Amino acid sequence: CETCSEEEAKYRCPRCMKYSCSLLCVKKHKLALSCNGVRDKTAFVSVNEFTDLNLLSDYRFLEDVGRTADAAARHPTVHSPTTKKLLYCLRNKARRCNIDLRTLPVGFTKRRENSTTFNFMEKKFYWHLKLIFPHCHAEYTLKGVPDDKTLADILKPYIDPVESDPVVCQRLKIYTVSPQSDVQVLMKIENRKQNSIR
Repeated sequence: CETCSEEEAKYRCPRCMKYSCSLLCVKKHKLALSCNGVRDKTAFVSVNEFTDLNLLSDYRFLEDVGRTADAAARHPTVHSPTTKKLLYCLRNKARRCNIDLRTLPVGFTKRRENSTTFNFMEKKFYWHLKLIFPHCHAEYTLKGVPDDKTLADILKPYIDPVESDPVVCQRLKIYTVSPQSDVQVLMKIENRKQNSIR
């Protein structure tokens, strides 16, 4: 025991790695060294000393951080009245344009990623789009797409044989080599049962 130097040590402090023999010695060492006994999850470990246990510890630490961040993002006090007001205005503008705009509850990934806005000067929506090309297992996200832009113009940088980016064109080869009339644009119907995909 590193505190009393009399008995055989049974315990090791996770924080400072000092050996103790009993609860009394544990308490004494905490007082003497101002140690809280909680393992430092961010302590430096050299590559030579790094083991599978350290890797598991790091993984669990990152999971805890992720859970804490997610819980904080869902907390109602984080979301200011300004954000609610902007969302309310966005819904009103959409209703006036005969658009059925639906928003997910706070904390959902789609809600967090969505960057759709309404420009009051230009009086038009700038949409957040996700293009999914199922035959190539490709997915692209577009931000700030004006509502007066046609689907043909939106898809031109992706599937046009002449104007599309060479790297994207190569990945979406099935679509670029097919005649334009064979390419169908579909929109997923939301709020359906999990197994019922349309």
